[in-house]
Amino acid sequence: MGKKISTKKIYVIDTSVILYDHHSVENFEDNDVAIPIQVLEELDTFKKGGDTKNYEARSFIRYLNSLSDDSLLNNWTKIGTRKGSLKVVKESPDLLLNASKTFDDYKNDNKIINAALTLQEEFPRRKVVLVSKDICLRVKARAFNLMAEDYQTGKVTNLDNLYTGKSTVDSLESTVIDELFAKQVIPVKKVSAQKHPYNHFLIMNNGKKSALGYYNSAEESVEKVEKQSVFRIKPRNAEQAFAIHALMKPEIKLVTLRGVAGTGKTLMALAAALEQRRMFHQIYVTRPIVPLSNKDIGYLPGDVKSKIDPYMQPIWDNLKFIKSQFTQKDKEYRQIEDMVNAEKIAIAPLAYIRGRTLSNVFFIVDEAQNLTPHEVKTIITRAGENTKIVFTGDINQIDTPYLDAESNGLSFLIDKVKNHPLFAHVNLERGERSELANLANELL
Repeated sequence: MGKKISTKKIYVIDTSVILYDHHSVENFEDNDVAIPIQVLEELDTFKKGGDTKNYEARSFIRYLNSLSDDSLLNNWTKIGTRKGSLKVVKESPDLLLNASKTFDDYKNDNKIINAALTLQEEFPRRKVVLVSKDICLRVKARAFNLMAEDYQTGKVTNLDNLYTGKSTVDSLESTVIDELFAKQVIPVKKVSAQKHPYNHFLIMNNGKKSALGYYNSAEESVEKVEKQSVFRIKPRNAEQAFAIHALMKPEIKLVTLRGVAGTGKTLMALAAALEQRRMFHQIYVTRPIVPLSNKDIGYLPGDVKSKIDPYMQPIWDNLKFIKSQFTQKDKEYRQIEDMVNAEKIAIAPLAYIRGRTLSNVFFIVDEAQNLTPHEVKTIITRAGENTKIVFTGDINQIDTPYLDAESNGLSFLIDKVKNHPLFAHVNLERGERSELANLANELL
């Protein structure tokens, strides 16, 4: 009788996966997990600093330390109940296939591939899979017939059907639209028999008449959405009207706005915050810093403020545009300046909120597509009483290595909380910045 072949796989984890999620080794069911020793060396270089990747590196190193008193380099150690085992591995000097020699480069990526190839030779009856968020590393691994895949936890599985926050109801009777205009609120059964998520928006038309609606799940009704101006910023299309409605509704504590450049995401969020300035102690606008060529901002000249200002300039530009709607004699113009001087409006990098509790704050996170799911969760868990959080971004414009349209924090958030009563989402599809900007979005 032949030896039984184990169906358990061995997953070899790259540094990029751990920096994305330090709990990653626990997400492979009962399969075994191997950590190449070069990964530990790379994590050691990441352990110092205040960024999320530094936190992830430190957390994983502490996790390994708590896992076993024995040498993880010599023994497979059980991860937990109904989990596999973990071991730190290194490449064999006698490999038949050697990535470092093939590519004539002894950098860590090739040594990580060699560690996986070593396991493949040691356990020929088991599937060895290299898991990395680095697409180049995965391509190189496959050149050696080594199975390689992206880390799946936190990825949106069906991006084409990612929640848009709205739907269209066609062929509606004119009398229904007339009734909505007259009464402002009508039973949802008159509009649609379809079940809608919480805080969902509707575009209703019959070819001759149209109306915009908001689905109130508590009342099982559709409320008419007006094109409301906020701090003299007027919506120019249906989606912008929906966005302002969600931003201004006190019961909605979490809003996501997704759209290409020029759709007005940050502008409307900032204008809505100013319109509600008396309801919050502070308006805090932030964005993650993604330095050019992924170099730390320490490479830039000047003091901390000088280093940070270039990354915050787009937010200041939006605030300047709102101010331009008023003359210097208008009280609103002076109010904006006074709020900035008194730090009632704060514009700062995302790293500056670490450890804070955000109470009585209208909190806007711009460029949220450059965040990991863990970072988004961390931000939301900072929310105290009377805080509203708005995430804006374009999932097709990601500047952070190892994130993509499926694995970034904005997509993850939209997908996970799309049917929660505290949440609303709007896809902004039409650019309103200029005809030239629309040309770039559509044709380039």
